[in-house]
Amino acid sequence: MSDHQHEHGAARQPAVTRETYDELYRSAPALWTGRPNSQLVAEASDLPPGRALDAGAGEGGDALWLASRGWQVTAVDFSPVALERGAAKAAELELTARLAWRHEDLDAWTPPAGSFDLVTAHYLHATWSDRSRMFQGLAAAVAPGGTLLVVGHLMGDDWGHGQHHAHEPGAVYTAEEIAAELASGDWDVVTETRERDRGAGEHTGNHVPDTVLVARRRE
Repeated sequence: MSDHQHEHGAARQPAVTRETYDELYRSAPALWTGRPNSQLVAEASDLPPGRALDAGAGEGGDALWLASRGWQVTAVDFSPVALERGAAKAAELELTARLAWRHEDLDAWTPPAGSFDLVTAHYLHATWSDRSRMFQGLAAAVAPGGTLLVVGHLMGDDWGHGQHHAHEPGAVYTAEEIAAELASGDWDVVTETRERDRGAGEHTGNHVPDTVLVARRRE
């Protein structure tokens, strides 16, 4: 769900659910910019290519960027419309061999443990039956020496901002909340508030800062 930004405004749009994400994607030829999220670029540019999981891949901006840099990427999302767009772009860029597109709901699907050198999740906005289990599953998928990157919006009391869609309070999280799900002895963890990418903010009308978790699994 790359570049899932929101704008503040008086008119609140209905919260988007799993059932309406396909409708959301069909509302425009391309919903997001297609560029990789800036926090991914900041954290992964110097990592040696390996196996990556893009959780909530949306139209594939992050997954395509990783694949272009030599990563073997599994891109997971619950919207088949978004995944089809990502796969089409991968074919156009001749990156098909480096990408696997999986139609999965992270609320029910658990990635294989210890299988990825990088697990990245940007703006996972949906309500989950067990959010702790979901984030713990993403963490468990990181191989020893690998990186977990989770980015969200630093939201306040106004949950009704969204040029494209809005979300309920239960659908957002902070880096500190995700850090609390990790076994402290297994990880080196940094949680930060960072400025939102300006280009993405201009595209969506949302300049809310990012809440960022970067966790390295100890070997």
